[in-house]
Amino acid sequence: MARKVLVVDDEKLIVKGIRFSLEQDGMEVDCAYDGEEALEMARKKEYDVVLLDVMLPKLSGFEVCQQIREFSSMPIIMLTAKGDDMDKILGLEYGADDYITKPFNILEVKARIKAIMRRSGRSSGSANEDKIIAFEDFRMDTENKRVFVHDKEVNLTVKEYDLLELMVLNPNKVYSRENLLNIVWGYDYPGDVRTVDVHIRRLREKIEKNPSEPKYIHTKWGVGYYFQNQE
Repeated sequence: MARKVLVVDDEKLIVKGIRFSLEQDGMEVDCAYDGEEALEMARKKEYDVVLLDVMLPKLSGFEVCQQIREFSSMPIIMLTAKGDDMDKILGLEYGADDYITKPFNILEVKARIKAIMRRSGRSSGSANEDKIIAFEDFRMDTENKRVFVHDKEVNLTVKEYDLLELMVLNPNKVYSRENLLNIVWGYDYPGDVRTVDVHIRRLREKIEKNPSEPKYIHTKWGVGYYFQNQE
């Protein structure tokens, strides 16, 4: 079944370009050009992802996002033309799952869509492809939230699992400690980035053969952490 995407932007050329590119990948794309229209369409159909511009006529993207969250958990990616971090933070606080700053590369948009579909279990691939991630001695069952190393189950806390899953589903993507704290713990979490360091250390102790020379969870000095699979 084709994945369904709702693209919301009042700039028709942008909408046309995104729609063409996504349809080339076999996605089913609906379009809306103002906030009220977007909200009405989201009420009528459950989308695999919504690309939602911040600056819209009638209702802002933030208002649309907030109202969608009252009846649906469908993934929402905010599109913002501003470089102001406050816009990005507000988008996530209103219930958005991710954001992309304009001008954007369509390849980045498609990569973000596919990543968010995997995280939300909305990918169009086979069930086994979506739910089991495996390479060499590592295996993750994302449906049952279980991790195995050398066929032995590793006992992880909820946050350890969430942190690991985020990095596993986005291999080689470097996340800053601040990003990991915000994504996994949330913007209202009162702790600091040392929380991330502690959890990374614990994960290494649990899944790495030699935690001081990690095979999977790597540090990019001065930047953050990333997961490297061995495929």
